[in-house]
Amino acid sequence: MTQPKPLCGFLNVLKPPGMSSAQVVGYVRRLLNGAKAGHAGTLDPEAAGILPVMVGKAARLFDDLQDKEKEYVAEVAFGVATDTQDAQGVPVARGDRWPDESAIRAALPRFLGTILQTPPMYSALKQDGQRLYDLARRGREAVVPAREVTVHSLRLTGLSPNHGALLRVCCSRGFYVRTLCHDLGEALGCPAHMRFLLRTRSGPFGLDTAVTLEALAEKAARGTLAECLLPPEAGLGHMPMAQVPPDLVKAVRNGGHIPWNRFAAQGMDADKPFGLRLGDTLLAVAQRRGDEVKVRTWLAE
Repeated sequence: MTQPKPLCGFLNVLKPPGMSSAQVVGYVRRLLNGAKAGHAGTLDPEAAGILPVMVGKAARLFDDLQDKEKEYVAEVAFGVATDTQDAQGVPVARGDRWPDESAIRAALPRFLGTILQTPPMYSALKQDGQRLYDLARRGREAVVPAREVTVHSLRLTGLSPNHGALLRVCCSRGFYVRTLCHDLGEALGCPAHMRFLLRTRSGPFGLDTAVTLEALAEKAARGTLAECLLPPEAGLGHMPMAQVPPDLVKAVRNGGHIPWNRFAAQGMDADKPFGLRLGDTLLAVAQRRGDEVKVRTWLAE
């Protein structure tokens, strides 16, 4: 009996609030009968939105994924700051100098561009081998150094009930939207926290191709889950692709000598990785090493 072809690609999961990223991956693995899977960027448990899950050999592409910038819709609530900087935390400060729309708009430009941001104690970052949130839960403090992050765009889209404001953010990886909400409150003289967060884009993955866990379960029950799988190229839209010449197919598959000049002639950049295609099939990600091409990530069977 013919063995089914191993799955390789991305599931663009629409994560519900209340599940950790690891729990979502575990759920997907069970639907895939234990196949290898991993997420391409953590999303806070109480947040909802895009969580790309790498399946099979696509997990090898994490370092090559297209531009890891993220987009979010967030609601900041003025009047209360919490220890976790979101609605799940314990209030640590209160205030009633609620800012109006014009004051919020005037404050946003200071958070644009490359800025220094201090990650929250309740985060998955590690210090001396321990997660910061584990230290925080034990009542221990840690000095968390500020780090550079980039905010590409930030705008106010409207006000919401109970002294809230809706923000749309496009930022680099490693940026904490709940810290933005907390810091915005400090800048405006009114304690604040993040009330709601929806990730609308993670790199090339957006809401247009997102699938709920319920829909994935229904597909799995019918044996058609593979229909939801996006190809490995879905995460590599920024990467140039080269065709493997017929006379080099054996060398590519067997790790033999692959001359760089054959791919330079196809316009590949000598300093950047590129995809190796055989017809419509993506075989690998490769890069120049001297006068040769070396395979960095093998994807084909």
